[in-house]
Amino acid sequence: MPPPRTFRRVAVLVALLGLAPGQGAAQRDIDFVPGRVQGDGFVVRFAPGDSLRAEAVAEALLSQPALPVLPPDVPRGVTVVLAPDEAGFRRASGGRPPDWSAGVAIPAFNRIVLPPFRSDRAWGNDAFRTLRHEWAHLALRQAVPGVRVPRWFDEGFAQWASGWNREELWRLRLRVALGRTPPLDSLTFRFPLERAAARDAYLLSATTVEYLVEASGEEALGVFLQRWRETGRFDDALRIVYGVGTPQLEEDWREWLEDRYGWVSVLTSSSIGWGLLGLVVVLLVRIRRSRDRERLARLRATEPPAAPAWWDGDADEPGGGSSGYDPPNTPPAQS
Repeated sequence: MPPPRTFRRVAVLVALLGLAPGQGAAQRDIDFVPGRVQGDGFVVRFAPGDSLRAEAVAEALLSQPALPVLPPDVPRGVTVVLAPDEAGFRRASGGRPPDWSAGVAIPAFNRIVLPPFRSDRAWGNDAFRTLRHEWAHLALRQAVPGVRVPRWFDEGFAQWASGWNREELWRLRLRVALGRTPPLDSLTFRFPLERAAARDAYLLSATTVEYLVEASGEEALGVFLQRWRETGRFDDALRIVYGVGTPQLEEDWREWLEDRYGWVSVLTSSSIGWGLLGLVVVLLVRIRRSRDRERLARLRATEPPAAPAWWDGDADEPGGGSSGYDPPNTPPAQS
């Protein structure tokens, strides 16, 4: 352990440099992206060859609308890292991000790491939504600093604020209709090998904030965040603003979820409903055809044979029974 005087000197040096303990190492681990594009409240770091992408990201951040219900000055001091490859993405993320992750937010470093390189990670058409999602994570943490944020609310808020992908509502509807809605506390998002399970968890988390907004409006959500910051406790702020604790909130949310995305929603959904109707029609047609074939088989079984026993003639001779009835007998000619 260093002597007190040495420790004080180190602390003063850190303060003069404007770095918190650990930030120096965090800065060094992104030295492989030396390029910089400065913006209002952020800097985009990029590797050689990614300058156009960096400018596009900076432009997207500057032109994006303000995040709902949060102070306009958050987040600030953000570093956006454009990783040039998978190794750089893992290095800047400080670990092994899930294979399905299209972006990482690290509140301790005020950092967002994005993978704009060719890979299985979802970037492409959802690039702006991914960027805004991670931006919302950092903004929420700066709006309620120093508190424990439930993972389901953290992800739910980021999904809601960034505009979650409603094209995947069919997955949510089927999951709810089948009764596969886990408890909120189980939405820890620790399933790096299950892309489908992660997608479902994100959809469910988005509905938690959607429920709060639909029940009491965006203004109430903003007041809730203020009370949360003042009290430092999620449940206390929840009771002050919404009059319920987490257990009751989960019960109310689940009931709303069943009404909003349950079987009724599945059957009335334009795409799913018509798909199910088409399936029912196909099944009915197949059942009808099967019954028709059975009836036809019974009718054929009761038909008379092609050559009844009472027919005259021999079917093997010309003019025999196989060609029709024989002419009636005629009396012999008189001589």
